[in-house]
Amino acid sequence: MTVEQTGVVDIISTDPLSGEVRLTIPDHLEWSPEHLIMLQEKINSYVRFIESGEIFSSYPEAQGRRLVINVAILRRPGELGTQFLEMASALVEAAGFGCRYGPLAGTYAEDGG
Repeated sequence: MTVEQTGVVDIISTDPLSGEVRLTIPDHLEWSPEHLIMLQEKINSYVRFIESGEIFSSYPEAQGRRLVINVAILRRPGELGTQFLEMASALVEAAGFGCRYGPLAGTYAEDGG
């Protein structure tokens, strides 16, 4: 699954340390205006998945836990990408859910990751 499949929830897991449920969007694309549109649609799909309660039928372990949308990105976002991610995070958090973003594999591809 990828960010390009905007209607699909890719990865759901429970963090063993915090107990929070993470809904992860793996994002491998180069940053562009089209990419931002896809990522916005993908994040919106995740929010709808949570708000509809579908998460609890798909992943019953989520019941009673903090829900966090995690955008795991391969490529370092530029200024526009960073602004978008900060704004998206604020909107997701305003809806009552956590939101994080950062490197897919601990480091960005440009940094040798």
